[in-house]
Amino acid sequence: MRTKIGVRRLSYLIFSVLLSIIFLPLTASALESKTFQGIRFILIEAGCFQMGNNKTSTDRTAGESPSHKVCIQKPFYLGETELTQKQWEDVMGTNPSKVKSYDKPVDKVSWNDIQEFIEKLNAKDGGKYFRLPTEAEWEYAARAGSEDEYAFGDNPKNLPQYAWFGNLGYKGSSHEVAQKDPNKWGLYDMHGNVWEWVQDWYSPAYYADSPANDPLGPETGKYKVYRGGSFVGKPSELRASVRYSAMPMTRTQDVGFRLVRQLD
Repeated sequence: MRTKIGVRRLSYLIFSVLLSIIFLPLTASALESKTFQGIRFILIEAGCFQMGNNKTSTDRTAGESPSHKVCIQKPFYLGETELTQKQWEDVMGTNPSKVKSYDKPVDKVSWNDIQEFIEKLNAKDGGKYFRLPTEAEWEYAARAGSEDEYAFGDNPKNLPQYAWFGNLGYKGSSHEVAQKDPNKWGLYDMHGNVWEWVQDWYSPAYYADSPANDPLGPETGKYKVYRGGSFVGKPSELRASVRYSAMPMTRTQDVGFRLVRQLD
């Protein structure tokens, strides 16, 4: 009798474990990823989302509105993390960052510097697949399916779980990548750590008349967009819709980038 009861209990335990495995929530490790030239990328599927912000917040910055539907029509690979100092040095042979640490994001790189890096990386790879994300691709990935202020909701009190921000101002520095939780699509530091350059020129009026499918930004301009907030910033600057900009030759210690690798 005891043997039968023991077998039943063991069978029940095995069944329970199998069920827990089957119904595990999707995690970053379960998402499709690939490594190209020593850089790990996450596959971002095509889809549509609400870009921008119509909320009447006192923190809303110029150019965030109107909120509008945007469709990303092709899947793409996006860097799992901000590009690190090691990954930059492997291609360029130098490290311009203010506080040196191989696992921290590279900083003090201008938009123009990044174009030179991408050209060299593409030559090394034998194609033209690497580039900066468009502003729309960046926000789509940062939101990871959310229509809230942040990928995890509207409450900035939850930011410390996902982001480095506002620690010591410019007396501080960035942090090693992938130390906080990723968003639902497996991307780290989309909020905070360092701002991230994107491909687009900046115009505060662009959203009012931008195309719905794969917008590329204005054809020309004076400033390039950067996104995401940084270790210097306050919580409101880390919201998914916030748009900042600077001249393409600008270099600061709280701005870096992450890469796209196109599928074709």
